[in-house]
Amino acid sequence: MDDNPILRESTRLLNKLQLLSAFFEDEIVYKIYLRTQVIHRLYETNTELDVNKLELFHVQFTQAVIDLLKKIKKINERNTSLLFEEIQLNKDLIQSVKDSDFNLADFNNDKQRQALRINNSLRKLYDLLSSDGQEYPFAKNINAFSARYAQDYFFDISTELLGNLTTYQPNEVYTHASAVIERKLMGKACKHDFRTEFYCGLKTGNLALEVYKFIDEDTYYLFYPSRNLFLLCDVALLGTIEQSTEVTRNERIIQELLDKNDQLQSSAALARIFIPHEVSSLLAENYKKITDINFLQNIAGFDAQANILKTMLNTDII
Repeated sequence: MDDNPILRESTRLLNKLQLLSAFFEDEIVYKIYLRTQVIHRLYETNTELDVNKLELFHVQFTQAVIDLLKKIKKINERNTSLLFEEIQLNKDLIQSVKDSDFNLADFNNDKQRQALRINNSLRKLYDLLSSDGQEYPFAKNINAFSARYAQDYFFDISTELLGNLTTYQPNEVYTHASAVIERKLMGKACKHDFRTEFYCGLKTGNLALEVYKFIDEDTYYLFYPSRNLFLLCDVALLGTIEQSTEVTRNERIIQELLDKNDQLQSSAALARIFIPHEVSSLLAENYKKITDINFLQNIAGFDAQANILKTMLNTDII
């Protein structure tokens, strides 16, 4: 019997069913595998049984189960692949956000350097206005800060708000060949020894404003690089601007993406071994059929039942 081609084919089908049972980790599939193994051994050890009935059983049932499970496995692997692609995209985005934190460190360092340039420029502008000098008062690369960081780190405002913030009366400012500064602002800057710090950046389109705060009091002013304009700034007008820090925002984005990937990993694990309810119910029904004590005497009568499995291969259920 060991050289019987039907038994050899039966063993091959059993091996396939065992692998599928291990893949799906499904109880009913495992039970079908065990029961099929029992049926195989009955024919293997009992020469008086008609081995052709074993072949018929495999043709009608085992092969249909294997084909059905293989199709489900292929669909599951495709769906799982899509989930893992999304996971990878999220990982790439997480890395991109982390990389932007290095840029944020540059931004934070350059904020201090820019504040120092502004303070020195205001000091020189004060000296020039006092002496009627016509030299250029601004520190080198004074406009480079906004040009570099406005797009990513400045807050968006409306053109209307930009207009309100930069409107002034001619009699309220000092005018120099290279700059315009509000008189009250120059007085405060002199009083506080030109000690200010960067507060935030504002932008609308390609236009940018830099807002500074006096270190010793809650007084703010703006620098309009494209016009070399300095004016006091009412920060109450900026109340609607979202000024959460970039670090906080990035940390929140990263955590959301990590949580999403955890969910996707769980979904992928379930999707990989998912068997549609209709298929699972049918397999359970057929399992009961092949465990019937009279089944071996009436294998041919299993044909109609087995055809349902084959029909499922061509439906939308899976």
